[in-house]
Amino acid sequence: MSIPATPALRVVRDTEGVDLAAAEQAAARFLHALGISTDTESLRRTPARMARAYAELFSPRPFDLTTFPNDEGYDELVLARGIPLRSVCEHHLLPFVGTAHVGYLPGRRILGLSKLARVVEHFACRPQVQERLTKQVADWLQEQLEPQGVGVVIEAEHTCMTLRGVQATGATTMTSTLLGALRTDARSRSEFLALTGLPG
Repeated sequence: MSIPATPALRVVRDTEGVDLAAAEQAAARFLHALGISTDTESLRRTPARMARAYAELFSPRPFDLTTFPNDEGYDELVLARGIPLRSVCEHHLLPFVGTAHVGYLPGRRILGLSKLARVVEHFACRPQVQERLTKQVADWLQEQLEPQGVGVVIEAEHTCMTLRGVQATGATTMTSTLLGALRTDARSRSEFLALTGLPG
């Protein structure tokens, strides 16, 4: 007798509150308040472009979290390295960009590999701080997959630090969250960190 497939979890962000017309008006007022005129041909549509750009940055694509039975009992690390990451600093609303490395030690189920990148995008598409983003990705995977362990490492350049203030051009910030065996088992932790390029 065949075992019924587990239905995929549909992951969608609620975008009910998006009002592009209001955002465009607010963007125009913002630019005018900073002494920037939008009367020229090249700047006339800038408020509308700003509104659409931020709406895009804050709107992750919906996806199905497809998982599969771990029939072979695979118990070694699964790691997606170099996942492109873009988000927006919630303190200055300036972008930060970088890469995420996301891995897990499977339990009863394994995850479609592309979904690791989808989960990163889901939590990155909102005003964020890198520390919270790292933990949200790890906690969510731990809750949904119930694996033996989860590890997330993010390295990103924050334009709020490189383009303004201290202007530390080229500086990057690294954060990590390790859960389960990737936190408690020294061998598993060292393997994960080595594969992500970090010292164990």
